Amino acid sequence: MTWWHAVIIFVAGVWAGGINAVVGSGTLVTFPVLVALGYPPVTATTSNAVGLAPGTISGAYGYRAELAGYWPQVVRFAVASFFGAIGGTVLLLTLPRDAFETIVPVLVGLAVVLVIVQPKVSKWVQKRREVNGGEHKPGPLLFGLLFVIGIYGGYFTAAQGVMMMAVMGMLLSESMQRLNGVKNALSAVVNVVAGVIYACTAPVNWAVIGLLALGSTLGGQLGAKIGRKLSPTVLRGVIVVIGLAAVVQLLLK
Repeated sequence: MTWWHAVIIFVAGVWAGGINAVVGSGTLVTFPVLVALGYPPVTATTSNAVGLAPGTISGAYGYRAELAGYWPQVVRFAVASFFGAIGGTVLLLTLPRDAFETIVPVLVGLAVVLVIVQPKVSKWVQKRREVNGGEHKPGPLLFGLLFVIGIYGGYFTAAQGVMMMAVMGMLLSESMQRLNGVKNALSAVVNVVAGVIYACTAPVNWAVIGLLALGSTLGGQLGAKIGRKLSPTVLRGVIVVIGLAAVVQLLLK
């Protein structure tokens, strides 16, 4: 690895860590960079999963204030993400890449649509809560969707944050900032699980992993500071823009 390759990978890690903390899709930065630098797609995918895991932990830590008092619920969600991530890694290690990636743009596009319509759905849900006199609590549908997103995240990771924000925004009563904190925590679970499995069973490049880990950890802190200051409308707009960019990039691959 040349010194300028190392600089590019580190900068991409910082960028990816920041994007992941704000909304997700950091893999759509680092994956093309690694492939362009000559790394095989599978090695790029597995090294991404391992290298970006510290960044997701960093982003979750940056949102610790928004998650105060909500950690018991986060742990419950994390169980679904944990087992989903295991399923996703099994798919990557056993199935041809095309078998799953053909539906990735559709999934990300659907998530973007859900984020766009989420405010109207939330108003409808709020009216139902007022009529019923109670809060909208997590149910089997949410846990099932988080499990499925965990499978996707364990397989490819890109834009899993967009999907999480979409489904949680529609099915939970919490603020956008708290949901973003939950998203960071669950993304950390998925990336750590996938990273550990890939590090033990799949081809990885440890030099790449080290650079991505350093860069994404720094980026996670920077992204958390920026993301926490965004209004719900701006945060939703960022999610939509990055989600659309993810769809375009995936279609052009």
